Amino acid sequence: MSAESGVPTYRGEGGVWHKYNWEEYACQAAFDQGPEKVLDFHEIRRKTVGKCVPHSGHNFISNAQKNSENVSIITQNIDGMHQKAGSDNVIELHGSLWRLRCDNCEKHIDDIGVQFKSKICDCGNYLRPDIVWFGDMLIMDVVNSAIENCDLFISIGTSGVVWPAAGFPQSAKENGAHCVEINPEPTELSYLFDEVINCKASEIGKFLKV
Repeated sequence: MSAESGVPTYRGEGGVWHKYNWEEYACQAAFDQGPEKVLDFHEIRRKTVGKCVPHSGHNFISNAQKNSENVSIITQNIDGMHQKAGSDNVIELHGSLWRLRCDNCEKHIDDIGVQFKSKICDCGNYLRPDIVWFGDMLIMDVVNSAIENCDLFISIGTSGVVWPAAGFPQSAKENGAHCVEINPEPTELSYLFDEVINCKASEIGKFLKV
């Protein structure tokens, strides 16, 4: 969804994990061994993402949410681009680059900006980026509730191969939702959808009406 805004992907062409080893920067073991190194890496990510702006697809989704009732946005992205476009009720499946947490006192801190305001919690522990790293558990209750109770499910710009998100279309369909896929190319899950629209995320306004 955010690649067209200039946000680097993780595994795609030129992706972050082609340059960096995730075992050194994106897992709990790496943080435990060198929190400053991990936090410095995430400040580099924040600097890059902070320069990016939402595209017309983000704006379309924001407008659709404002003009309709009970619209939830579930994103695998951690860049906050939906919020930048004015959306709320954004369920961040993998956390946020703009939030920190303390695993000692369980405090969560919104921290917008290129540099962290502080890397140390009031309790003295290092603050950890509130991101789902490799090996972390996902909390799915809110996500599952939104999908199981929706009557329209739209998948935008995802390959449909990363779990558990890859199971969302099947769950929505089994619960009676009308399912629409929007992606430049067909995916392995295209057969599940009632409608398939092959276009870029920034072009969805040409095919859908708010």
